[in-house]
Amino acid sequence: MEFRKLIESRHSVREFKPEQVDETKLKRILEAANSAPSAGNLQAYEILVVKDEGKRKALSEACMGQEFIAQAPLALLFFANPERSARKYGERGKTLYCILDAAIAASYAQLAIADEGLSTVWVGALNDEEIKKITNAPAHLVPVGLLPVGKADEKPESHARRELFDLVKHEQF
Repeated sequence: MEFRKLIESRHSVREFKPEQVDETKLKRILEAANSAPSAGNLQAYEILVVKDEGKRKALSEACMGQEFIAQAPLALLFFANPERSARKYGERGKTLYCILDAAIAASYAQLAIADEGLSTVWVGALNDEEIKKITNAPAHLVPVGLLPVGKADEKPESHARRELFDLVKHEQF
């Protein structure tokens, strides 16, 4: 899809059809995430693919009861890996760069999901400790965001965005 059309057509979806996600599409989505830029090309993040219905239900509860996570046929969970980034960038790598790396990878995945004709919504309301318990994630990883993935079962409307004059500042605030 042409990039501009892709951006304009992508909407946050919270209702999913029960159809499974094709493995070829999933692989292309994960490859897109893998191609995202990262600080020092360290890719200081991990991606967990969750297909198990019971785990998706538990994740939905650990994400403030957002039931649509369980409804989607799969979820992609993005974790920052502070240790990986800190080796090169110290404290700033540990507290910022790894978070940015995970968020950028998730953004690339989100666009790839739309390009594959699928839908998602960014979920950032996470109970870190519950997420780690459910996924058995190593203690040093930090949950950053979750993308439920599937075929949309709704047609969301576009929402108003801030005007550029309100959003963009030139040279100073």
